[in-house]
Amino acid sequence: MTDRAQNIEIERKFLVAGDGWRGQEGTRYRQGYLAISASATVRVRVGGGTAFVTIKGPTALDTLGRIEYEYPIPPSHAEHMIETMCDGHVVEKTRYRISDGSSIWEVDEFHGRHSGLVIAEIELATAEQAFSKPAWVGDEVTHDYRYSSAWLAQQP
Repeated sequence: MTDRAQNIEIERKFLVAGDGWRGQEGTRYRQGYLAISASATVRVRVGGGTAFVTIKGPTALDTLGRIEYEYPIPPSHAEHMIETMCDGHVVEKTRYRISDGSSIWEVDEFHGRHSGLVIAEIELATAEQAFSKPAWVGDEVTHDYRYSSAWLAQQP
């Protein structure tokens, strides 16, 4: 039996309020959603020469944690799944990894129908972990479902 604790993702999301993060090279991704429900999402992501299928459970509001399982797959399989199985539930974005002291921020700049939206995420070891926000990090949207990629993938 697998230790579920090692598969818990704890992250916080913020809108980006400035350009201080720019200047890094990013990786362009396409991710499509095979299933989206209250209990789980199943997505396929391809970019940077790699691809993954990811299964995520619901976020626990008290701990911000959610179960996550991720498996590498061939990029050609991911592309085929996105084109044939995701019913247009796809987002395109460029992800930038920004180091800020001891923290790594992932900044997603969305393209296509969500062009102009930029969201920063930080993964934490615990929900209580302290971190500092760079000046370009704005309002927190962790609990606002409208900023999840799964929600965005369903919106015209």
